[in-house]
Amino acid sequence: MVDMSLYAAFLVAAFALCVTPGPDMMFIVAMGGRGGPAAGVMAAFGVACAMLVHTVAAALGLSALFHTLPTLYHVLRWVGAAYLLHLAVKAFRDRSVPGESEDTGGGAGMRRAFWQGAVTNLLNPKVILFNVAFLPQFVDPSLGHVPGQLLVLGTTLVVMGFVWDGGVGLLSGRLGNVLRRSTRVNRWMNIVSGTVFTGLAVRLAASPK
Repeated sequence: MVDMSLYAAFLVAAFALCVTPGPDMMFIVAMGGRGGPAAGVMAAFGVACAMLVHTVAAALGLSALFHTLPTLYHVLRWVGAAYLLHLAVKAFRDRSVPGESEDTGGGAGMRRAFWQGAVTNLLNPKVILFNVAFLPQFVDPSLGHVPGQLLVLGTTLVVMGFVWDGGVGLLSGRLGNVLRRSTRVNRWMNIVSGTVFTGLAVRLAASPK
């Protein structure tokens, strides 16, 4: 279904993208540091699921809507920035002692980490535009089944991204667990997480299409 030489080149490019720090990785590090290893991994899983949605949208041609309806792009961009600021405010206001934060407790905390990772990625229109620009470069139209080729490439990128980001979330969470044993350090980490979320919000809001 795909040209193997193009696919090999895609794997190299995809790996370089996965290991390069970006907004998603920074978000996952902040979630892991604040919520622990499981929260970091679940945030990475949420991002991966959202990336899969973006891949399907690109394969179906839905991403082209941003080119015909630029207003939709800007609306989604501002909603995403507002959501990140919401997470920042929650982190800044968190006064819980280590181990008692509502964001880290049990299954509810893990589901929250998953959905926060997914929603943050879904509300970033730049991810959609990236898929439109990046994936088609490794598609061979002469082979036919272009949507299928896009799905194979996108799914490969999602899996590679989750393996890397999941590891990053796990490591940041373990380090965070060690550091958060101190109430003072726990408060400092909440401030760091809030600062990361704020920076990502400003970056999304300030950068044009």
